[in-house]
Amino acid sequence: MHQPAITGHGVFTPSQTITNDELVAAFNAYADNWNAERAAEIAGGDLEPMPHSSSGFILNASGIEQRHVLDKDGVLDPTRMYPRLPAREDDAPSYMAEMAVDACTRALEMAGLEASGIDLVICAASNHERAYPAIAIEIQQLLGCAGFGFDMNVACSSATFGIQAAADMIRSGSVRRALVVCPEICSGHLEWRDRDCHFIFGDVCTALVLERAEDAQGARFDIVSTRCATQYSNNIRNNNGFLRRTHDQMDDRRDMQFMQNGRKVFKEVLPLVSSHIADHMAAEKWEADGLKRLWLHQANKTMNDFIGKKVLGREPEEGEQPNILQDYANTSSAGSIIAFSKHSDDLKPGDRGVICSFGAGYSVGSVLVERA
Repeated sequence: MHQPAITGHGVFTPSQTITNDELVAAFNAYADNWNAERAAEIAGGDLEPMPHSSSGFILNASGIEQRHVLDKDGVLDPTRMYPRLPAREDDAPSYMAEMAVDACTRALEMAGLEASGIDLVICAASNHERAYPAIAIEIQQLLGCAGFGFDMNVACSSATFGIQAAADMIRSGSVRRALVVCPEICSGHLEWRDRDCHFIFGDVCTALVLERAEDAQGARFDIVSTRCATQYSNNIRNNNGFLRRTHDQMDDRRDMQFMQNGRKVFKEVLPLVSSHIADHMAAEKWEADGLKRLWLHQANKTMNDFIGKKVLGREPEEGEQPNILQDYANTSSAGSIIAFSKHSDDLKPGDRGVICSFGAGYSVGSVLVERA
C-alpha cells in the first residue's frame, strides 16, 4: 500500500468579474421590463410584480461581493441574462478543457512534474460541456498525460469524491500520479433572472496533483483518510439532460437551470455535514483542538460559519475556516479547493486540516490531510 499525497494545486480564474452592483442593475432592468409587459395582470391582482434585488440583500444572504465569469456582457444584458459562449469546432479545445489546461499546468509546476508523468485524469464537475467523449480524456490529450481519464459528477461534492477515487487508486498501486481537475462554468446553468438565486454562482477551474508520498519532490499534504456519503434529495436540482428534446414544452423551462429550496437545504444539510466531519475525525482519533484549518465548500458564509463552529466546538478564529466566496461566489466543486490553494502554504509539518465539499444529492465528501 502507498501513501497518497497532494503535491500541487492550481487555480484558473477568469479575467472578467461582475460586482453585486453591476448584477443588481441588470436584474432590476430585467424586472422592470417584465413588470411593464404584464402591467395589466399585475394591476388586476392576477400576478405579483417581480421585486427588485439589491447589493445589500445579496451580501446578507450569502456573503458574496463579486464573481468571476467567462462572459460578462451576456449575463448583464437585460434582454438575455445568460453568458454568450460561441460554439466551437470539434477540433478546437472545449471551454472546460481550455480552463483545465491552465489550472493543471500551474499544479504540475508546483509539484515539479511533467504532464507525461501523470497516469490518471479525473474531470470532476457539477456540469459537463458534453456527454462524450469525456472532457477528462480531452484534457489528458491536450496536456500529453499517459494512462487514462474519466469524468465524474457529484455536483458540488465532485472534488472530494474525485480526490477519494484518485487517492484509493494511488494507495492500491493501480496508478502512480493523478490530476483531479474541476472546471466549473456555473454561469451556464444559473437562472440569472431568478431573484432568489441570481447572485449565487461564478466560473473557475481548480486542479490538484496527487501522487505517492515517496515520489514527492517538495512540500506535500499526506491524505490521511477520505470519506464520502450521499442521501437522495430533490431540494437542489437541475433537470437538464440528454432527454430534454423528448419533453413537451421544453423551451425556457425553469427546471432546466439550477433550482433549490434554500430553507430546506439550510436546515437539512448543515447537521448532515457537521456530523459527517465530526464522525470522520473521530474515526481517525483526530481532536478538534488539533485541527489547524477547515477548507469548506464555498456556498454561503452563514453555512460555513455554522459548520466551523460545530466542528471546532467554538467560534472559528481568524484564518481557521477561510472563506473565498466573497471574491469568487459559489463555484460548486471548486470552492473548497480554491480555499485550500489560497490558504494552505502557511501550515507547518504536522499541521492538520479538513477539505470538505457538500451539495446536491445530498452529497458530502471530506478529506483529512496532514502537512508533511
